[in-house]
Amino acid sequence: MDAQKIIEQAVDGRYRDELVDLSRQIWELAEVGYEEKQSAETLCQALERHGFTVTRNLVNIPTAFKGVWGQGKPVVGILGEYDALPGLSQEAGCPVKKPEHEGCAGHGCGHNLLGTGALAGALALKDYLEATGQPGTVVYFGTPAEENLSGKAFMARDGAFDGVDFFLTWHPAPENRTATPHLNANVCRTYKFKGITSHAGGAPELGRSALDSCEIMGVGANYLREHVIMEARIHYAYLDVGGRAPNVVQDHAAVRYVVRAPYYRQVKEIVPRLDDVARGAALICGTQVTVERESGYSEYINNQVLAQAATEAFHAIGVPKWDDRDFALAKAFTDSFSDSMKEKEKQTILKRYGRDRLEEKLAQPLDTDIKDFDPDREELDFGSTDVGDVGFIAPTYYFNVATEAMGTPGHSWYKTGQVNSSIGQKGMLTAGKVIALTAVKLLEDPDRLAAAQKEFQAKNNGQYDCPVAGVEKLPKL
Repeated sequence: MDAQKIIEQAVDGRYRDELVDLSRQIWELAEVGYEEKQSAETLCQALERHGFTVTRNLVNIPTAFKGVWGQGKPVVGILGEYDALPGLSQEAGCPVKKPEHEGCAGHGCGHNLLGTGALAGALALKDYLEATGQPGTVVYFGTPAEENLSGKAFMARDGAFDGVDFFLTWHPAPENRTATPHLNANVCRTYKFKGITSHAGGAPELGRSALDSCEIMGVGANYLREHVIMEARIHYAYLDVGGRAPNVVQDHAAVRYVVRAPYYRQVKEIVPRLDDVARGAALICGTQVTVERESGYSEYINNQVLAQAATEAFHAIGVPKWDDRDFALAKAFTDSFSDSMKEKEKQTILKRYGRDRLEEKLAQPLDTDIKDFDPDREELDFGSTDVGDVGFIAPTYYFNVATEAMGTPGHSWYKTGQVNSSIGQKGMLTAGKVIALTAVKLLEDPDRLAAAQKEFQAKNNGQYDCPVAGVEKLPKL
């Protein structure tokens, strides 16, 4: 039987209603990193219903798991995510800001779709192996805490992904593309300053301000930014400002920094200099500083062999089949954009479709094309993903499917509102089919899989310099 027909019958027929319902459930749960207990369990139970053997608490991470079906080689790994983001609650399908639960988390990165779309791929691939009798093992990995907290890096460090021949995943986006970019490595650490409290007016000479140390560190970091590679980024957020009374010298304060650069080796060059800035700030202010390593991501680099297979699969499956209701909902969201967001939407359309189609796409702002992978052109994106760490264990690839209006910013309530709509659900089902068909193309062509392995070995010679090596406890938001 034709592989594509088996896959489409599975995703669009046998499993469709269940998958849509699962994506809605996870969207409603909206649990943040390492707290996704109900979301993880929902996916575990779905895997068990369909004959997968599930291992919970994988590598001692409570919300990590894997589901295994089949036997023999090749072993196909499919990566699912399901963590939400703080403060991004939004009513489904509502194009004006209206939190479903004020101040609560929401799926502003679409991971309710990501995890369920990956499951769709695993179930469809299972159906293909059953129908053909071909050997192979499907492993769905439930990977928590992608947002800031490096779930896959901890899993990779502790051997969760060992023994897999290649990995596939996807990510919700405003566009359809297999031309996914190189993503940055990063490292996150917290600097905790300890000072001496005193009366800020009556005895300031007796105090040593931890808050001053954080601010002096910020000054030093600003100067450091001028003397690192231009692609690097240094971000920060205050975690503790030492209290609310300005007449009390703050004896404790803490600030979290993230250093990004295209390669982990570049991050490792910058971080010790930032540590020195922190020590200098403590010296200036007469305080003490403790440095806590928290999380980190390796760079993501496309495996070109897998990318080409995914490009072929995506064109065979086709883009999501939008209808008039989908276009109307997308237009309602883009109409609510700020002027600067509308300008960015316009520039995105001009770059993607050209001036001749600008008015058409502004009126119907859902992507209807596929941006193909080009092996001769690597794009650099300044975001990060822990999928990069999996890419140092075996050949790995991810692609994007449109799940929201063009120009929709990630990590926003605009996205939360669209990823629990027919737009998001159609994108999710498309992604599941592309994952399964890409896997089939590799299963049916051993030479192609061998080429992917050869490319992987050339990238890193089998070496993995894990950015969370030695970190003893899982980080928290």
